[in-house]
Amino acid sequence: MTLKSDTRADSARIVDLEAALAREMRISAALREVGLALGTTLDLDQLLELILSKITEALEADRATLYLLDESKDELVSRIVQGDEVKSIRLKVGHGIAGHVARTGKSLNIKDAYKDPRFNPEWDMLSGYRTRTILVAPMKNHLGRTIGVVQVLNKKRGEFSEVDAVILAALATQAAISIDNSRLFLSVTQKNMQLLDIKEQLEHRIRDLKLLFDLESAMGRASSLEELFTAVLSEAMRVTEARASAVLLKEGPTGVPTLYVFDDKHKRLRTFPVKEGQGFIGWALRHNELVHSADAKNDTRNDAALAELTGIEATNAVAVPLEGEDSGTMGAIALYNKRSPQGFDEDDRALIVLISANASTAIRLQLARESREREERLTTIGRLLSGVIHDLKTPLTVISGYVQLMQTAEDKAQREEFAELILKQFDHISAMQRDVLEFARGEKSVLVRKVYLSKFFSDVKVQIEGQLAYHDVELVVDLQDKGTARFDEGKILRVIHNLARNAAEAMADKGGKLTIKVTRDKDDGAIVMTFTDNGPGIPKDIEHRLFQSFVTHGKKGGTGLGLAIVKKIAEEHGGTVSVHSSSRGAKFELRLPQPKPKEDGGG
Repeated sequence: MTLKSDTRADSARIVDLEAALAREMRISAALREVGLALGTTLDLDQLLELILSKITEALEADRATLYLLDESKDELVSRIVQGDEVKSIRLKVGHGIAGHVARTGKSLNIKDAYKDPRFNPEWDMLSGYRTRTILVAPMKNHLGRTIGVVQVLNKKRGEFSEVDAVILAALATQAAISIDNSRLFLSVTQKNMQLLDIKEQLEHRIRDLKLLFDLESAMGRASSLEELFTAVLSEAMRVTEARASAVLLKEGPTGVPTLYVFDDKHKRLRTFPVKEGQGFIGWALRHNELVHSADAKNDTRNDAALAELTGIEATNAVAVPLEGEDSGTMGAIALYNKRSPQGFDEDDRALIVLISANASTAIRLQLARESREREERLTTIGRLLSGVIHDLKTPLTVISGYVQLMQTAEDKAQREEFAELILKQFDHISAMQRDVLEFARGEKSVLVRKVYLSKFFSDVKVQIEGQLAYHDVELVVDLQDKGTARFDEGKILRVIHNLARNAAEAMADKGGKLTIKVTRDKDDGAIVMTFTDNGPGIPKDIEHRLFQSFVTHGKKGGTGLGLAIVKKIAEEHGGTVSVHSSSRGAKFELRLPQPKPKEDGGG
């Protein structure tokens, strides 16, 4: 009897073990199958559909619903598989069976849905579906945090078993980890896309900044409108890979529209008077709008006469207006024939707009500077004409004297000598005339003429004495040479004003004395002007670079340009300026070379 009982017990244990083994094999197979399936994609939509499909199949259920937690709204968002269709619904956390599991984090196995008070039959009534059994498990990630719920409805044969519950719990955990991985992958991918976008934006910004720097550097070196146009157009061609470029001014030097052209073939700036509105560049100027033509040959805005004039046969072009004063247009800039067969693109359009904005300012400044220089030259010429006329008195007096002597001279050799001396005086007059004309045309930056030092420094003293007295600074002019010298009065006066103002500002707190001493070097005849003050001196950290632009120290509103201008004017005269400083004050020395005296025949 005992033997039979043991045999039955062993048989029962074997059945239980076989059942447990079958259960474990089923769980393992389901996990392996779902794991392999989940490993095929990281796309979240595909992943959710795959999870629902595999869970429904593994648990032999009628349908499955997967809810993901939307923490910002405290809602569950569902993915429902109905045949081949995937639908979505929303459910508040804590409401219904799925909401309860999301709130508690514990699985539920409901044998009869309509007997559970947490069940909401509204969906059944709307869809006509009849829910019998429900198996629900929370989806928890590797940190143990619930990220959603899996709900399986209506076991096809009977009710959901404990084995089914274990399988669903395992699959839900694996699905949660896969969803987290997918989200992490999508987040990393999105961030990579954002980084790539930011990188591209930064590259564009760096390109634009480099262009602006190169453009400003090139324009900064230009000393004339032609040099400025050459710098702008060559830089624009470089960055856009254009073969030709042009600037159109509404009012050129002669008062008519003028086209400035730079291209690969000639590699120099060429100038053409043109009619108003000609070609793409004229259209941009007349209509004050950007012009972009990918097929210039068939574009009605193209102009064959302009192409023949400039030698540029446009295949593609882009042109933008140049902004003038009061938001008007003063001209336009254009690029032609991009090397790439695709022609100019959006980046090129953005670049030429950027170039146009900066070039407009530079062109306006250059035009204003040239106009101001012309006015200054004319003003200077007018102011100095009386001095020039005065200087003419000497050679004219000499000529008159020699003519009178020639009338009484009977000796031929003596008359020839007088004639030679007269011709020398005419040479002096011609040289004076040439200096004034060269200055008027802008061929010379300084108008060098004879200056009477006594009168010049007498006027200087009158001009700056009041300015220095305001700062409680005494002015002493020590004129050791009262003869004549040759330099540009206006510019040397500017030097003296700059140096005097610097000295006054240096001594502004306590007052002091500025001594201007004028001597002539015995060896080379140079005029030497020294400006000595008894202020605090110049700081050692800026003394070695004092004559560079924008170097200043402790001066409210100072630009750091005054001494740079002094140095430039000294060099224009072929001279030098230097400084020596100590705690007892500063001393500036200006040396102006003088021409060797010429024989003037007694003038």
